[in-house]
Amino acid sequence: MLYVITGPPAAGKSSWIQAHATARDIVIDLDRIALSLTGPGAPQWNHDPLVQRVAQRARFAAIDEAVRHLDEVDVYLIHTMPSPKARAKYQRLGARIVVVDPGEDVVRERVRTMRSEGMDRVVTRWYRTYRKGGSRPVTVQASRDW
Repeated sequence: MLYVITGPPAAGKSSWIQAHATARDIVIDLDRIALSLTGPGAPQWNHDPLVQRVAQRARFAAIDEAVRHLDEVDVYLIHTMPSPKARAKYQRLGARIVVVDPGEDVVRERVRTMRSEGMDRVVTRWYRTYRKGGSRPVTVQASRDW
């Protein structure tokens, strides 16, 4: 089964996966990929644009390969804001879409505490798209308390 985990930045998508995936499952998380490509002391988020570019290419390759094995293993994919084209692809693959959203106030506080200023714009874009007449989530899951 393909699980596409979506939600605003700092919503708890990685925590949701930690609570549901097993050691045998494949987890595709851009933050984890970027972190694995950097040296000691690199930030957990807010990576250099070059690191982000390399990580994005690795993510695309991982997705392409992982979806070939959906009959053998569960795949958990974090995709914060999937485009209509990506959502159509996920639907064709029979994915379960899980939206992790603890609420805008919680997300904005986490972003202020943990992420860069630019992430606030991503939060605004996510809520405009997914809460005000945009794409409706299939399944809504609150994240754990932080």
